[in-house]
Amino acid sequence: MTLRLRRNTRSTVLGEFIGRFTKVAMPGSEPNPKVLAELRALRERLPKLTGALVASNDGLLVAHDLPSHIEPNGIAALAASQLAVSHRLVTTAHGGGFHEVVVNGTDGYAVIYAAGWTSLTVLAGPDVNVGRLHLESRPAARAIADHLKPAVDEPGTDRITDTG
Repeated sequence: MTLRLRRNTRSTVLGEFIGRFTKVAMPGSEPNPKVLAELRALRERLPKLTGALVASNDGLLVAHDLPSHIEPNGIAALAASQLAVSHRLVTTAHGGGFHEVVVNGTDGYAVIYAAGWTSLTVLAGPDVNVGRLHLESRPAARAIADHLKPAVDEPGTDRITDTG
C-alpha cells in the first residue's frame, strides 16, 4: 500500500517527528527564580534587547526570557556550540580563558558571556548600543554564575562547601 501525502501534510508530519526527537528538556522542574529575575531585569534595562537565556555548557536550557517566536532549546544548543568553538579558539591562540563572543548579523547581535558552568546568551537588535549591552550584561553573567553556584554543604549532602 502506498501512502500519498500532500506536500504541506508531509512537511508538517516530518516537522512534528523531528521536533519530538530534537527537543531538550529543561533540567529540574522550575527555573531558578533568581536567574529569571536577572534575565528580566536585563531586558528591562536594555530596550533594544530581544531576549536572553542561560544554558549549561553542554547546551541544556537553564532559564530564558525570550519572545515566543524564538525557540529557546535550539538557541541554547547553538550557544553551547559557539561557546565551545570560541573557547577553543581563544585558548589555542592566546592560552587564556574565555569571557565572551559577539556575533554581529544584519538583523542584530548574539552575544555569549561565560557564566560559571553556564553561559548567558543575549540577543539584541541591530541598533543596540553594544557598549551598554556589555556594561549591563557582564555583571548579569557574573550574578547568574553566583546564583548557580552549589549551595553551602549540609550534613548528608554531596554539595561543595566554600569555606574560604
